[in-house]
Parts: sequence; C-alpha cells; structure tokens
Amino acid sequence: MENQIARKRTREIKIGNQVIGNQHPVLIQSMTNTPTENVTKTVAQIQQLTAAGCEIIRCAVPTMEAAEALEEIKKEITIPLVADIHFDYRLAIAAMEHGADKIRINPGNIGSEDRIQAVIDAAKERRIPIRVGVNSGSLEKELVEKYHGVTAEGLVESALDKVHIIERMGYENLVISIKSSDVMMCVRAHELIAEKTDYPLHVGITESGTLTSGNIKSALGLGMILGQGIGDTIRVSLTGDPLEEIKSAKIILRTLGLRRGGIEVVSCPTCGRTQIDLISLANQVEDMVSDIPLDLKVAVMGCVVNGPGEAKEADIGIAGGVGEGLIIKHGEIFKKVKEEELLAALWYELLHWSE
Repeated sequence: MENQIARKRTREIKIGNQVIGNQHPVLIQSMTNTPTENVTKTVAQIQQLTAAGCEIIRCAVPTMEAAEALEEIKKEITIPLVADIHFDYRLAIAAMEHGADKIRINPGNIGSEDRIQAVIDAAKERRIPIRVGVNSGSLEKELVEKYHGVTAEGLVESALDKVHIIERMGYENLVISIKSSDVMMCVRAHELIAEKTDYPLHVGITESGTLTSGNIKSALGLGMILGQGIGDTIRVSLTGDPLEEIKSAKIILRTLGLRRGGIEVVSCPTCGRTQIDLISLANQVEDMVSDIPLDLKVAVMGCVVNGPGEAKEADIGIAGGVGEGLIIKHGEIFKKVKEEELLAALWYELLHWSE
C-alpha cells in the first residue's frame, strides 16, 4: 500500500538508537506492567514485546530501586527505554544516571523550579530527551475554570506551559504527549497543538479500556490523528497483555499506509453457508503468520461458494468446505486439500512463496 498521508514536519529527536520526527517512521511504543524492580520479569516482557514489534518501551519508576534496576535492564534489551516519573525529581535524575534513554515527566508535579532545573541539567548533560506528558485527568484547576471544564484547548495550553518552562531553562530536546480518554477531545487537542509547535508528538488515547473497547477507541482516535499527518510515536493503551497493544498498533499503521511489511489477514464475517470453524481457523492463521517476513495479504474464507471471488484482492487465501478446502492464489483456485490439511498447506505455500 502506498502512503498517501502527508505528514507534518517535526523536529528530529534521538531516543537511544532510534530517531523520531522529521519524516522518520511512526514508531510503536508500549509500557511494561511488571514491577520494574524485578529485572528478570521486566527484561523477559520487554524481549517479548520487542519480538512482537515494539520499538520503544516505557517502564514505571516509582522507587529508587526501580531507577537503579534500569541499569541491569538496559544490558539485556535492544530498544530505547523510557523512564516514567511522577512527583519525585530525584527519581528522574537517578533514572538517567542508570541508563534511561528518555524520561517522561509532568513538570507540574515535579515541584519547585529548582527541582525542575536539576532534572533539566541532568538531561542536558547526557543529551537525554524529555517527554512532557499532560493528561486530561490531571488538568490544572485554573485551566478547568478558565475553559469551563476539561477541554482540548486547556490540554494544549497546559502542555505548552510546561514546554515553555523547560525552554526557559535552556532545553529543547523535547517530545510532547497530550492524552485523554475522550476520543474526540484528544483528536481536537492534537489538531490544535500541531499548529502551535513543531516538537514531535507521542499519540495515544489514554485509559481507552479493555481489549474490545480500547481497540475501537484507539483505532478511531489514532486513525483520525495520524490520518492528518500528526504524530511521531504511538501507543495503543489497553487493559490487558501489552502484546495486544503491539498487534493493534501494527494493524493501525499498516491500514493507514504508514507501515509496510508483515502479513495482513482478512477473513469473512461468517454466514449460514459456513461449514467450518472459521473463527478458530482465522485466529490460527493470524497466529501462524505473525512472524513470517512477507508483505502479503492472506484471505481466510468460510465457504467454497464465494471464497475464491472474495479472496481475489488477496495474494493467497484459503476457503473451507465440508471435509475439504481450497488454496487460492491471486483469485484463482490453486489446489484442493483435505480440511485437516488446510493450515499446513497454507504454511507450505507461504514458506515457499518467493521460489
């Protein structure tokens, strides 16, 4: 798929071994849900997420022990690590001292200006970018009163106020995130801030919910934001296994034409003609092809009546019948196999695709 989205130009920011902004690809982030102090569990989860396609990882740093653990974690991972800090400026400094590639703070809850300055000085010394994060759930009381509630305008003003504090302290190595669980408010806030600054934006719908509702809200919100060329990194925030966040993020980027590569699985919604367990079959195919490095579309169809026609836009497809199935290539029936051999036959064709 050709990328038709004209992306807004933003500043180039280096995060560990990755670069964002200035037309670089939109990168996928996630966050660990293990205790950061537990190095073994945290490393294992980061490695799983990396294998799934995560490109930047964030870890909560609520204690000094967690900050110190980053040093050991960094030795075992290959993607940039972001330290998530709330309230205690000493944790931000310690996280940077122990290898964080970026820190996420809200200057408003770090404390006095001398504490913010101490964090800025530590970041400047190590050339570590700071992500300025503002959340609709913690919007300042005066801005809620000014705008008569939590609004997109208030979120943008809050974020830019924090940015200006850091700029006045002599630092501009920044990334901005403004998040809300209200999808349309979040979209509007990104539209507004994209007109007011050229700092890279980390985009996500916060507290979006469980797998079903969270995916729908994230797809809608991120689709509307990214579709306007806004955004340099994304996170699909879900209540559940972080691996699901990566799967969803990859699909969103690929659907928008912002990411190529990987196999896209399409499947019919089932109907009364379906005579196989299509739901199970589609899920098995999706799991089976997740690690195959081909840029293909695979169709999974529930019947041999409409299957070949519906699979015409796919590179390869399968269609199930009673005790048998079809392998379809480029819209044409390629071979007929026994139902129980359908998955194995598809696997074989994919492995030998370029021969």
